[in-house]
Amino acid sequence: MLASAEKAMPATVRKEAVDMTETRTIPLKQHFVLVHGIGGGSWCWFKIRTLMENSGYKVSCIDLKSAGIDRSDADSITSFDDYNQPLMDFMSTLPEDEQVILVGHSAGGLSITQACHKFSKKIRLAVYLAATMLKLGYQTEEDMKDGVPNLSEFGDVYELGFGLGKDKPPTSAVVKKEFQRKIIYHLSPHEDSTLAAMLLKPGPVLALTSARFDDEGEAEKVRRVYIRTKQDKVVKGEQQEAMIKKWPPCAVYEVDSDHSPFFSTPFVLFGLLVKAAAFDVGCNFLG
Repeated sequence: MLASAEKAMPATVRKEAVDMTETRTIPLKQHFVLVHGIGGGSWCWFKIRTLMENSGYKVSCIDLKSAGIDRSDADSITSFDDYNQPLMDFMSTLPEDEQVILVGHSAGGLSITQACHKFSKKIRLAVYLAATMLKLGYQTEEDMKDGVPNLSEFGDVYELGFGLGKDKPPTSAVVKKEFQRKIIYHLSPHEDSTLAAMLLKPGPVLALTSARFDDEGEAEKVRRVYIRTKQDKVVKGEQQEAMIKKWPPCAVYEVDSDHSPFFSTPFVLFGLLVKAAAFDVGCNFLG
């Protein structure tokens, strides 16, 4: 039933500064590392992980600080380095001769960008799924406009935490349960949005908006692919397009989904991830 529903949600691909004339099939045992967005956790990927592992791929799902089964309090996390430490620890323990495919959803794009700056030799491909893709993080007001979701049109949608005091900026945020399906999961099966409502946790917004990276040239060595979500109400189309233009990836894919294609179009998303990983995509700007 799910598979038939997805037939109405085709995926398309757009080529961005890419030469697809030379391709090479990769080994089946490629290692995918999946990174959730704010408030999520490794549980978000249960459908994709199942499809991948049933097809013979190796999959690791990361819980960042305060997310998933991590017991840290989001209001106590005020630096991006602290929040993203679980991914940095994971990357540091990988063998030097192993390369992984990083997939970051939503704010998870910031997490995999930091990994690209620090562990470029260990990353075969970085995939940004409806994700914040800013080379140096939040350096300017324009970066904030492009990369931070603006949900003001929906009204007062956030539950905020003030770990530093009520007179200070909020330290955590989560979309209120009554808005979650309408905004984040409007094309997803009801059972998945119900699961998400049970598992979503406040995310450390102060830590995320403090994400800034030094440019030492390492991130440019990593090939990147962006997957656009055409009916996204969180990271809207114009935001995704602005980030793509500012830091062009090797290729751009599009899927007709909400902000959560791992729920709404898992088979299409799985196919796109495998397709992206199955070719050596050469980027002109990499030289």
